[in-house]
Formats: sequence, C-alpha cells, structure tokens
Amino acid sequence: MNSIIYRITGLMFLAVAMTVFLLVYLANTQMTGLFQEYVTVQQMEMHRSMMTHMSAASEGQAVMMGNLEQNFLTSVHQSLVWVGVALLGVGLAASYALARSITIPLRKVSAAAVEIERGNFAQKVPVTSTDEVGTLAMIFNSMAETLDNNSKLRQQFLANIAHELRTPLAVIQGHLEGMIDGIIEPNQKQLTSLHEEAVRLSRLIKDLKDLSLAEVRQLSLEVRATAVNQTVEQALYMLKPLADEKEITIEQNLMPALPIITADADRICQIFYNLITNAIRYTASGGKVTVATGLTRLEGQEWVKVTVADNGQGINSMDLPHLFDHFYRGDKSRDRKSGGTGLGLAIVKQLTEIHGGKVQVESIVGKGSVFYVLLPAQTPEKR
Repeated sequence: MNSIIYRITGLMFLAVAMTVFLLVYLANTQMTGLFQEYVTVQQMEMHRSMMTHMSAASEGQAVMMGNLEQNFLTSVHQSLVWVGVALLGVGLAASYALARSITIPLRKVSAAAVEIERGNFAQKVPVTSTDEVGTLAMIFNSMAETLDNNSKLRQQFLANIAHELRTPLAVIQGHLEGMIDGIIEPNQKQLTSLHEEAVRLSRLIKDLKDLSLAEVRQLSLEVRATAVNQTVEQALYMLKPLADEKEITIEQNLMPALPIITADADRICQIFYNLITNAIRYTASGGKVTVATGLTRLEGQEWVKVTVADNGQGINSMDLPHLFDHFYRGDKSRDRKSGGTGLGLAIVKQLTEIHGGKVQVESIVGKGSVFYVLLPAQTPEKR
C-alpha cells in the first residue's frame, strides 16, 4: 500500500465518494420535502371547498401521500443510489487510470536509473506527455545521454593517455636495452633523444596532475600583481622559434596602460602559451596569428580581454560545444601533430575559471578561429 498508485487512487476515490454521498443525501432530503409540499398544494387546491372548516394544523396532519407518490419517491431514491454507485465506479476507474498515467512513466524512469547505476548509460525513457512527468523524462534522457557521452569520451581519453605514455616509455626502454646489449653506442645524440622523451613524458604527467587539481579547485596559486601584456609577450617569446619554423607571422596588438590584475603569472602565461601553440599548430605555413589585448565590460564588470586569432583550418561547428572538454578530441587520430591528447584547451578552461575568468571561441571552417580569454580586472581572492 506504499505505492503511489494506490495513494493517488485512494485520495481521488475518497474525494469522489464524499461528493457523491453528499449529493445523493441532499437530493433525497430536498426531493422528499419538495414533493410533499407539492402534493400538499395539489390536495389543497382540489379540496379547498371541503376543507375550509379545518385549521392549518389539521390540514398538515390530513395531508397524506398515496401509493403512487410513495412509489415515485422510492424509484427516484433508488435511481439516485444507482447513479451514485455508477459515479463511484467511474471515479474509481478514472482515479486508477490517472494514477497509472503518472506512476508508469515514473517506474520506467526508475528502471532506467537502476540500469544507469549498473553502468548501462545508453538508456532512454519514452516521452509521452508535455506535463511535469514528460519534462522529467526529457531531463532524464538528457542526463543519460550526457553520461553516455562522458563514458565514451573517458574511454577514448584513457586510450589516448595510454598511447601517449606508452610511446616515450617504449622509446626510452628500446634505447636503453640497445645500449645495455651493446647494439646502440651511447653518444650525445642518443642521450639527447632519451632526454627529450623523458621531458615530454614528465610534461604529460604534470598536465594531468594540474588538470585534476584545477577541476576540484585544489590547484595552488601564487597570486600577485600581474601585467597581462608582459605575460603575453613572455609566451610569444617562448613560441617564436616554433612560429619561425613554420614561417608563421605573429602580430601583436597590445593595449597600452592595461590594468594590472591579481593572478598567478605562471598559470596565466600557461593559458596564453597553450592557446598560441594551438593557433600555430593549426595554421598552415605562411599563415598569420594575431594576439591582442584590451578592455571590455560585461555583466556590469570590467574585464581584461586577450584575443588569439588565426587564419588556419578552423573548427567544425559540431566540435565547438565540446572543445574545452578534456575527454573530447575533434580529431580522433592519435598523431601528435593533430593535437596530442587534447589536454591543452581543457587546462586553459580550468586555469581561466580558477582565476574567475571565462574563455570563449568562435570559428569558421576554412577561415580560422578566434579564442577570447576574459580575466576580471579585480580577481577574487585565492580559492
């Protein structure tokens, strides 16, 4: 009896029963009184001349209903009772149907939720209405789809990470085994190659650690007064060799006298470094990357705006909503030239948000992409 279907049915049936009983009782009571009054008036009209000597009290006692009148009232009372019983039956059926229309979709949602708990995320419940229950079903389907996508992206992410970890380890292991067996002669070139692989492996592990800490807002920040223009120039200086190698022109449009912000300069530099690296990577040789700074006002607050634009290949509109998801890669290949594990933009998003900022992107396939980093002029205290 704890099922909601029985409770809804019971409440609805109780309301219908009380209404029917009240209507039948009032109808019977009023009908008897009114019918008696009607019979009295008719008899008084017919026998007025014969009853002039009687008093009003005597008249009331003399008025009697015959068998026909009594049979009529009895049949009416019985009809009302049967109508009441019919209404109760209809009310019970309607209450049960209403309760089932609510509880059956809820039971389907519950069954799908149990499957999701077991790890079966590809669950859908039918949406058969536009009321609150239908809205709940749509929200549940959206949640299940998100969980399913996240599960698939997580698997892809782990596969990419395993590949990226395996490659440098295999290179290091192979070279070391060759040196131990005497097949490879240790020299400066071999040692430099091993060192580069070790550095790349260390950088990947550091990115994973930073990303996990940033997501739970546990990444330590060395907050101090930071000049954004200086930080941008530092990132550009580090990436100039990469741009020169691809013969890419980097244009700077830095706003003079830009307000100083309170932030972790190294983390802010990492944001710009990752964005400019992506711009260079996805811009063809002879292309152009533009980095600009300025001020903008949004939501009643002043923001320092850093723009990184390129005229590269652009980003598909289907990939834009997921671009900053660290479980998502628009290019599913594992070629490092296509963007590695896809951690760079995820780190950009987390580092920007941990500073109270926002990151946005606009892109047209074949024409290039524009990334915007908004940092509050007055950054909240360290979290």
